[in-house]
Amino acid sequence: MKRIDLFDGFLPRDFKEGVELLKAQWRRRPLPIQLFLLMCLNLVIAPAVYAAAGTEIDRRSAWALGMLGLVTLGLSIYVFVVIFQPERF
Repeated sequence: MKRIDLFDGFLPRDFKEGVELLKAQWRRRPLPIQLFLLMCLNLVIAPAVYAAAGTEIDRRSAWALGMLGLVTLGLSIYVFVVIFQPERF
């Protein structure tokens, strides 16, 4: 069966090689990559927290609140999965 690659048409070759490298590294060392992706996601969340709070908090606190929110969300998803699929753990 021929593999269909959806990225061939519109992504540069360097990007595809980077994605393949990321997949290979994910299998060997997933924790640093997960932390990196968490920090990248916080780039979106922290300015929203800072904007919602106004000048009442500084940027460092906004980053901390964003990370705290992401960790809380991750833990709640983990607990949800553990409760409904206990045989996997």
